[in-house]
Amino acid sequence: MIEKEGKEQNSIPTSKVERSTQFVKTGFKIGGNYVKHYSKKLFNPNLTKDELNEDNAADIYESLSKLKGSALKVAQMLSMDKSILPKAYVDKFSLSQYNAPPLSGPLIVQTFHKLYGKTPDQVFDKFDLKSSNAASIGQVHQAELHGKKLAVKIQYPGVGDSISSDLKLVKPFAFRLLGMSEKELNVYMNEVEERLLEETDYELELKRSIEFSKACSVLNNIVFPTYYPELSTKRTITMDWLEGKHLKEYLQTNPSQEERNTIGQALWDFYNFQQHELRAVHADPHPGNFMITPDGKLGVIDFGCIKVLPDEFYYPFFSLSSNGFFESKEKTLQAFRELEMIQPNDTPAQIEFYHEVYCQMITLFAKPYTSNTFDFSENAFFDKLYKFGEMLSKMPEFKQARGVKHFIYVNRTNFGLYNILHELKAIVRTDTYVPQLALQD
Repeated sequence: MIEKEGKEQNSIPTSKVERSTQFVKTGFKIGGNYVKHYSKKLFNPNLTKDELNEDNAADIYESLSKLKGSALKVAQMLSMDKSILPKAYVDKFSLSQYNAPPLSGPLIVQTFHKLYGKTPDQVFDKFDLKSSNAASIGQVHQAELHGKKLAVKIQYPGVGDSISSDLKLVKPFAFRLLGMSEKELNVYMNEVEERLLEETDYELELKRSIEFSKACSVLNNIVFPTYYPELSTKRTITMDWLEGKHLKEYLQTNPSQEERNTIGQALWDFYNFQQHELRAVHADPHPGNFMITPDGKLGVIDFGCIKVLPDEFYYPFFSLSSNGFFESKEKTLQAFRELEMIQPNDTPAQIEFYHEVYCQMITLFAKPYTSNTFDFSENAFFDKLYKFGEMLSKMPEFKQARGVKHFIYVNRTNFGLYNILHELKAIVRTDTYVPQLALQD
């Protein structure tokens, strides 16, 4: 197992007052870090922000880890976008992808009793009070019933009820970290809130987990746990325990190129099958949601975050990645307008500017789709992606919100997929599941 970060928590702040107090304390710590940084800079004008970033990242992560829930989930999301945050934040926030500090055994028993009306050992033959994995929304415990090994995911107390208030509290931190305009940040936060409300609805997750695992069972080299509604509640999900290693552990075993290609192909097919066949996609592609089983298959263990792709977004968005689409400037501009990448009040000069930049960006991002196979170990490809993203983040033309809200999770999903495939250094066939653009009226 991956080494856990921090000690077990014996309590978790659940009221708005308790949670806001935690944010205020963190704000004071960050203020102190800035005072310390600028005091040192008086004596050393060449001092970089590296130490400041490390101190702030540690203080923010410590605070969010105690709060759990939507605030920690935002940190997890940001850690996946390596082009937005300084490395210190990425490194610290990425801990929430695998193991945040877990809740203590007594607190789990208390939470369990509220949900089931029974203690864990009255429901299961065996129940390990020490969590196997703890993340942003809940933590997982190993259990056993009738000789079958099970995983029980338990949602942290108060998480579902504190989403809106937490996001309002985390907004000032996000504003400073992301450098977005207030309008853009509002679009981002509203879409995040919508998905998080779904993600904390474990009854919805259980339903989707069963539906999606059944639909995706046609794919090669992917396994899913069986889910048990009769052993689940509004705040818990019980499923089969899948044996395996997370990506980080798996890569430490030095798998062969063939083995890495197999897992990479399974990931590629999993995501593109959903996007193009189901028109809804598992939109939480961080490595903690996957296991590599002992027989070399991809195990999918979490369907909490699902993004539905409506037709009015699907067709123009995926048209942009089809070969030869940019040859028609008229069609290209029409797609940009439908996606609100170009807006009604843009001047002719702005339209030309955005048309050129967007075409460059999409041509770069869609490179894996332009041939039958793609080698995701290509450092040059990812260097270009990150540099292009960094360049856009510094351009005043992109300080205001552009694009429909669906971009937030769809881009996050596809960038996340690319990053995992890059870590795997996998070579995959990219022509297995392709956009169904022929269905467009």
